[in-house]
Amino acid sequence: MPVPDVASVQREVTAFIVDNFLFGNASEAPAPATSFMETGLIDSTGVLELVAFIEEKYGFKVGDDELVPENLDSVANLAGFVVKKAGG
Repeated sequence: MPVPDVASVQREVTAFIVDNFLFGNASEAPAPATSFMETGLIDSTGVLELVAFIEEKYGFKVGDDELVPENLDSVANLAGFVVKKAGG
Protein backbone atom coordinates (compact mmCIF):
# COMPACT_ATOMS: atom_id res chain seq x y z
CA MET A 1 0.00 0.00 0.00
CA PRO A 2 1.49 3.37 -0.95
CA VAL A 3 2.16 5.90 1.80
CA PRO A 4 -0.67 8.44 1.88
CA ASP A 5 0.07 12.16 1.83
CA VAL A 6 -1.03 14.50 4.63
CA ALA A 7 -3.54 16.42 2.49
CA SER A 8 -5.36 13.29 1.32
CA VAL A 9 -5.50 11.89 4.88
CA GLN A 10 -6.89 15.22 6.13
CA ARG A 11 -9.61 15.09 3.46
CA GLU A 12 -10.52 11.48 4.31
CA VAL A 13 -10.58 12.08 8.08
CA THR A 14 -12.60 15.28 7.69
CA ALA A 15 -15.12 13.47 5.46
CA PHE A 16 -15.40 10.69 8.06
CA ILE A 17 -16.01 13.26 10.82
CA VAL A 18 -18.64 15.12 8.77
CA ASP A 19 -20.44 11.89 7.88
CA ASN A 20 -20.28 10.25 11.32
CA PHE A 21 -20.29 13.06 13.89
CA LEU A 22 -21.80 16.08 12.13
CA PHE A 23 -24.63 14.29 10.31
CA GLY A 24 -23.35 15.40 6.93
CA ASN A 25 -23.13 19.10 7.85
CA ALA A 26 -19.87 20.00 6.08
CA SER A 27 -20.19 23.64 7.15
CA GLU A 28 -19.27 22.54 10.68
CA ALA A 29 -16.21 20.52 9.65
CA PRO A 30 -13.29 21.25 11.97
CA ALA A 31 -10.23 23.16 10.80
CA PRO A 32 -7.15 20.90 10.64
CA ALA A 33 -5.68 22.22 13.91
CA THR A 34 -8.96 22.31 15.89
CA SER A 35 -8.76 20.19 19.04
CA PHE A 36 -11.49 17.55 19.23
CA MET A 37 -11.29 17.52 23.05
CA GLU A 38 -11.35 21.29 23.51
CA THR A 39 -14.39 21.69 21.25
CA GLY A 40 -16.15 18.55 22.46
CA LEU A 41 -16.62 17.48 18.84
CA ILE A 42 -15.50 13.91 19.47
CA ASP A 43 -15.75 12.08 22.79
CA SER A 44 -13.77 9.02 23.90
CA THR A 45 -16.13 6.65 22.10
CA GLY A 46 -15.81 8.78 18.97
CA VAL A 47 -12.03 8.56 19.18
CA LEU A 48 -12.32 4.77 19.14
CA GLU A 49 -14.54 5.00 16.05
CA LEU A 50 -11.96 7.25 14.41
CA VAL A 51 -9.17 4.82 15.28
CA ALA A 52 -11.16 1.91 13.82
CA PHE A 53 -11.67 3.96 10.64
CA ILE A 54 -7.97 4.76 10.16
CA GLU A 55 -6.94 1.18 10.98
CA GLU A 56 -9.29 -0.16 8.32
CA LYS A 57 -8.63 2.59 5.78
CA TYR A 58 -4.83 2.59 6.03
CA GLY A 59 -4.16 -1.03 7.00
CA PHE A 60 -2.32 -0.79 10.32
CA LYS A 61 -3.06 -1.19 14.01
CA VAL A 62 -2.93 1.69 16.48
CA GLY A 63 -1.24 0.56 19.69
CA ASP A 64 -2.61 1.46 23.12
CA ASP A 65 0.52 3.58 23.70
CA GLU A 66 -0.35 5.57 20.55
CA LEU A 67 -3.81 6.59 21.79
CA VAL A 68 -2.62 10.02 22.88
CA PRO A 69 -3.74 13.56 21.98
CA GLU A 70 -0.49 14.23 20.12
CA ASN A 71 -1.64 11.61 17.59
CA LEU A 72 -5.42 11.86 17.69
CA ASP A 73 -6.72 15.23 18.91
CA SER A 74 -7.13 17.04 15.58
CA VAL A 75 -7.37 16.35 11.87
CA ALA A 76 -3.80 17.63 11.43
CA ASN A 77 -2.44 15.44 14.25
CA LEU A 78 -4.24 12.41 12.88
CA ALA A 79 -2.98 12.99 9.35
CA GLY A 80 0.62 13.35 10.53
CA PHE A 81 0.28 10.22 12.65
CA VAL A 82 -1.21 8.18 9.77
CA VAL A 83 1.54 9.24 7.33
CA LYS A 84 4.27 8.48 9.88
CA LYS A 85 2.69 5.15 10.86
CA ALA A 86 2.24 4.17 7.20
CA GLY A 87 5.95 4.63 6.62
CA GLY A 88 6.12 8.21 5.39
